[in-house]
Amino acid sequence: MAEMSQQALRARFDTLAEEWAEAARFQSSSTEIAIHPAYQQIIGMGPAVLPLILDRLAHRTEHWFWALGAISGEDPVDPADAGKVDAMAEAWLRWGSAKGLMSPGAATA
Repeated sequence: MAEMSQQALRARFDTLAEEWAEAARFQSSSTEIAIHPAYQQIIGMGPAVLPLILDRLAHRTEHWFWALGAISGEDPVDPADAGKVDAMAEAWLRWGSAKGLMSPGAATA
């Protein structure tokens, strides 16, 4: 299978992310949020979507933590901050910045 162009990757990600966000809006279960088919498809897109997830997280505090961990194999969140969405987002954004995955001038959550 040929690799997607950056533009096609962005378009596919945006479509899936919006589908997932709409479905997850009123969902309180983190498991239900993470097993949504669109979210799982995003995870399946692999490391190429990490910058896209981080960019979205920088602008909207959404529950991307499971996907980020599944794709990266890492978890930069301090255990004391588990469940604190803003602190978790900040930890992942710092991680992304340190890894060079953040677009220049990306806002932080």
